[in-house]
Amino acid sequence: MKLGIHFANFTLPGGSEHLSSTLAATARAAEDVGCSTFTMMDHWFQLEKFATARDPMLEGYTSLGFLAGQTQRITLSLLVTGVTYRQPGLLAKIVTTLDVLSGGRAMLGIGAAWYEREHKGLGVPFPPISERFERLEETLQICEQMWSDDDGPYQGTHYQLAETICSPRPIQQPRPGILIGGIGERKTLRLVAKYADACNLFPGPDLARKLDVLRAHCDAEGRDYDEITKTCYFRFDVGEKGERAGQTVDQLGRLSELGFEVAIGSVADVWQVTPLEVIAADVIPAVASR
Repeated sequence: MKLGIHFANFTLPGGSEHLSSTLAATARAAEDVGCSTFTMMDHWFQLEKFATARDPMLEGYTSLGFLAGQTQRITLSLLVTGVTYRQPGLLAKIVTTLDVLSGGRAMLGIGAAWYEREHKGLGVPFPPISERFERLEETLQICEQMWSDDDGPYQGTHYQLAETICSPRPIQQPRPGILIGGIGERKTLRLVAKYADACNLFPGPDLARKLDVLRAHCDAEGRDYDEITKTCYFRFDVGEKGERAGQTVDQLGRLSELGFEVAIGSVADVWQVTPLEVIAADVIPAVASR
């Protein structure tokens, strides 16, 4: 099992003046200790379940572009891009640019979007959920076309592109990896089976059933279930001095037994780096062979 770090809290000591140095240092530390992925949120307002909408929140792809110049090996992604936030042709171009400038380390994490307040706050249309899923599927199709040899038009219900030129091409071939986040059984997991290289689920008592549903969708799509990387969101809590590292290893072991290959999650006070050192010493070696 591999581990990824999700950076979501931008209310840090020193305020905005220290955000860039703290973010860069944390990403470099995650890379140095052996984490495979570094993700951030795709939001304009901070999530109200964590803090308040007025607390700091950085724009995701600008931040990943900054981190591309601060790191060398770690995969960079948003967890997950809201389909309503950017026109799909522009999104494909943004992820391509990140892939090129990072030396082939971009991943497109994407989902149907849900945070209505920030859409209304900044004047961005927020269609009903059924339409958002329609737009999500068309966006996946557009990204695939822009990352292929076909630079012709795309005609969908919601998006019409006269040309799907994407130059330069992504460094990763045939394209950057696509991760679809969400647990919806009828729509989200079907889209995973049809388009994605990876899924991202949230922990809960029904995780095994969610994977069974994904397997059934793969069978219906003629897709090899084992081709899809299973990732799970995870809250790393190793304790201030590593006293809960063993418990964390046990929890990750149970996820691995279900078939999850990557755990991506937040770490309390990750900017202090000490929790990452504990993860490097006591967690990563213990789960690497699982």
